[in-house]
Amino acid sequence: QVQLVESGGGLVQPGGSLRLSCIASGSIVSINVMGWYRQAPGKQRELVAVINKGDSARFGDAVKGRFTISRDSAKNTVYLQMNSLKPGDTAVYYCNAVSASEEAYWGQGTQVTVSS
Repeated sequence: QVQLVESGGGLVQPGGSLRLSCIASGSIVSINVMGWYRQAPGKQRELVAVINKGDSARFGDAVKGRFTISRDSAKNTVYLQMNSLKPGDTAVYYCNAVSASEEAYWGQGTQVTVSS
């Protein structure tokens, strides 16, 4: 069983930056891919970024060039660095992990609001 605990959400002005963290605990040895998805009011949940066990990352089109994803294996943590934030980035951001057996785990979500 894997538990995901998120932190770092909040209110930021357009053009600003935030750094989200997600700490995995429990039986984490089987995790293959970790990443972030987001869901804004009235919109579908969409991919933000994912990173695999080889540290290869993939980003959603809306955030390419602005967001980066990284991991710290010693801390069992993944990060999402969000730069040049836009009002359209306002959403609930969810941490996600997928095991080698394709079981999916989700954090509770953290609110990111980009507004002047």
